[in-house]
Amino acid sequence: MPDEDGVVPKVGIRDVARAAGVSVTTVSHVLNETPHTRTSEATRDRVRSVARDLGYTPNRLARGLRTRASDMIGLLTEEIATTPHAGRIILGAQEEASRHNLTLAIINSHLDAGADARRADARALIERQVDGIIYATVFHHEVSVPRELRAVPAVLIGALDRQGVVPAVLPDEASGAADLVALLVDAGHRRIAFADSSIEVPATQGRLVGYLRGLEQAGIPRDDRLITAGVSEAGGGYTTSLELLDRVDRPTAIFCYNDRMAMGAYRAAQELGLRIPDDVSIVGFDDQAPIAASVHPALTTVALPHYEMGAWAVATLTRLIQSSSTSWYRSTHPTLLPCPVVIRESVAQNNQ
Repeated sequence: MPDEDGVVPKVGIRDVARAAGVSVTTVSHVLNETPHTRTSEATRDRVRSVARDLGYTPNRLARGLRTRASDMIGLLTEEIATTPHAGRIILGAQEEASRHNLTLAIINSHLDAGADARRADARALIERQVDGIIYATVFHHEVSVPRELRAVPAVLIGALDRQGVVPAVLPDEASGAADLVALLVDAGHRRIAFADSSIEVPATQGRLVGYLRGLEQAGIPRDDRLITAGVSEAGGGYTTSLELLDRVDRPTAIFCYNDRMAMGAYRAAQELGLRIPDDVSIVGFDDQAPIAASVHPALTTVALPHYEMGAWAVATLTRLIQSSSTSWYRSTHPTLLPCPVVIRESVAQNNQ
């Protein structure tokens, strides 16, 4: 009930105890889920119900002083907050954090800020007494984890620790690429070209490996004449696809490293008077909004598991926080999450 100034008084643990007819200690044990107490389930239910009805919220600062836990985790990013993919990573992390009653603090670092800036950002989170830190990168590559992250449990999203110590989650790009090739093979395609990125990052190698694996699984021999590389933007997709399609023995399908390159492939096909997907099927990777669903015809592609990686990072970090103080210092293989194929309208049955 508001006081005469219209202010609603804060409900304390003593108010809950008085209304539930139990001691303050019992309320504390129930609401903090203290193990090995003799409180009956009926009493637990009554305390929780009273606390909910009164609108009781715990004093996290006081609890943190007692337990040295802040119930806050940090998300340190390399510009993912300004990329098209970031929303799903952050949403997955936030929703998983909410399930664990954790608050997510985000610091967005510039990609070219340098090691000193990232170390300063990590220190800023630690000074705010976060219980652990998630380090997310804008694209899949190896990183030197700031040494400040060794002070608390930490996990990586989209990156590998060069020292192989910090747990990491990555998209299984090789399997996603192989699945995409299988889709093209099922549609009758055997001359499948691959327009790769010319930038050497793990994703470049992973998607090429998946492409070759898909060919091998279908019994299609590798043909290096069908493998090209260019800048991983629309311009690179245009030049590589123009070269591939302006041949007598042109491929019937082009697998582009990403959706931006696929945009360029669309332009190249149009300039050569080829219809998509009737004359050539084109597929991409990333399921990047708004490209994949907005081009005409809508692009068949592979989605990266951004939401799932965000949720995995929080769930894993929570387990590390709850475990022994040094358990995160261990060599570990990265966790690979599946990349599903998103079927739209850019693939047709090949009858050649």
